[in-house]
Order: sequence, then structure tokens, then C-alpha cells
Amino acid sequence: MKICCISSIDEAQMAIRAGATAIGLVGPMPSGPGIISNNEIAEIIQNIHQPIDTFLLTSETTVEGIFNHYQKVKTTTIQLVDKIEDGGHSRLKELLPKVKIIQVVHIIDEKSIEEAISLTSQVDAILLDSGNPNLKIKTLGGTGQTHNWEISRKIVEQSKIPVWLAGGLKSENIQEAIHQVQPYGVDLCSGVRTNGKLDFEKVSFFFKKVYAISN
Repeated sequence: MKICCISSIDEAQMAIRAGATAIGLVGPMPSGPGIISNNEIAEIIQNIHQPIDTFLLTSETTVEGIFNHYQKVKTTTIQLVDKIEDGGHSRLKELLPKVKIIQVVHIIDEKSIEEAISLTSQVDAILLDSGNPNLKIKTLGGTGQTHNWEISRKIVEQSKIPVWLAGGLKSENIQEAIHQVQPYGVDLCSGVRTNGKLDFEKVSFFFKKVYAISN
């Protein structure tokens, strides 16, 4: 379970106390919530002493740009929120063999299935979200909107690597989402916030809903 859009050390610790197994840190990008500076991301990372996965969300699309972004923060995982240059995934794995590479696929229509499955031999996991990189100002996540879970389920059924589900998840729909999609993990941002701030009660209640269905 990953809580994204972490904006401070306090929010990181709150997510961890509530039961998160991963946190997402949003670097500079065209749009979306939770964007913080690379210095802020690095400071949060330096102040986490628990064994937890830390995801850098980067909108860089070249190997050089992604590598340089990572070097500023040193997370355990890189989450690529946009399509990257051809051959980029394998080159990143060569440059950063100990770092997990996760590619986001924004579910738009049935064509997203082929896109997702074509990536499964190149990355460690894929994450299905509700953005649209084809817009003039790209939306690359954090929309607070769900997408077609039937498409997501088809991707999970065909994928040989872990598939995370994101996009509009909250306590009211998480059990249905898990039942329908059967993802490896779930990722949320706005669904556990009040006035933009992480809400411990909402996070805890969300996790209780997840535990109830998984048990």
C-alpha cells in the first residue's frame, strides 16, 4: 500500500505509522498535486529510518534526465509517469541496477492493454493510473478520478510482473477496486487528504478497508 504526494517529513511518518509500505514523492512536473522540490524530497528521504520503499515520481523522459533527477534524491524506486525514450528502460537498469523501475500506464482505452503488456519485460512493475499524457498540458497522475477497471483487470491477468492500481481510490471504493482488478498493490493521494493535508484518520480507515478484504 503506497501513499503518494507526501509533502513533508511529518506526512511521511504519519503514512508509515498508519501502515503504508511505500510512499510517493512527486518531483517537478507539468501539473498535478503534491509537487515538491528535489531538496525537499532528499530531506524527507534522509529522515526516514524505517525499512520502506520510497518512490520518486519523475516526468523526465530521457535516460540522462531521469538519471540526473534520481541522483538528487536517491530513492529506492523510480516511478516514470510519462513515456520515455526508446530503449530507455534497459539503459536505466544498467545504470541503476539496484533501483526498482516502475512505469506508469495511463488507462485511456483498450489500446492501453497492449501498451502495458509490452512493458512487462522491461521494468520491475507497472502502475495503472488515470492521467492523460496526450493533452496539451499533460495530466500525469493525481487526478482523483477512477478509470475503466475492466481494462485494468485485463492487464493484471496478462502481466507477469506486479501491477499497482491508482486513480481515484478511497475508502468508499477500495474494496470494489481490489475485488474487480486484483492488483499487486494500491496507490492513492487525494483519497486520504483533508484540505490537501494527509489525514491520519482517513489513512487508517482506508487501510482497515484493505485489510478487511485481504483477510
